[in-house]
Amino acid sequence: MKTILETDRLLLREFDISDAKIFYELNLNPNVIKYTGNSAFKDIDEAKDFLKNYSDYQRNGYGRWAVIDKSTNQFLGWCGLKYDENLNETDIGFRFFEHFWNLGFATESAKACIDYGFNELNLNTIVGRAMKENTASIKVLEKIGLSYEKNFDFDGKDGVIYRIKNTKF
Repeated sequence: MKTILETDRLLLREFDISDAKIFYELNLNPNVIKYTGNSAFKDIDEAKDFLKNYSDYQRNGYGRWAVIDKSTNQFLGWCGLKYDENLNETDIGFRFFEHFWNLGFATESAKACIDYGFNELNLNTIVGRAMKENTASIKVLEKIGLSYEKNFDFDGKDGVIYRIKNTKF
């Protein structure tokens, strides 16, 4: 498994097929996926198929990454960048087990991803999307430097788009 980033407390690495069980468990919690527009995997095999077919690393050179606690080697969730070819833009996203919320892991890992996107990938801008009622994710976007841009339709609900521009350009 290829490590991409390291922070004081975290390692961010590429997903692996061995993550299927924990990936399945992450999406089982309705609170975790409440504001994502996603549904839970029906079983571990569906999670395994998702991971087998996850091609962002090969196609774009980056993607979402597993977030691992360096001190315990525990899978906390995921965070990373995703290129949307229809919109020709990259977004920041994150999802963590509920018992790891409010401990700074989303902010720490997302900030590292923003830095990586600008300094290693030379991206011009990165966006963040959230349902308007997902105030916790919006706070993370603001803490990592994104600014409100506009509202949008997020799967039939009120959503917001935040953006940050690379200061090198």
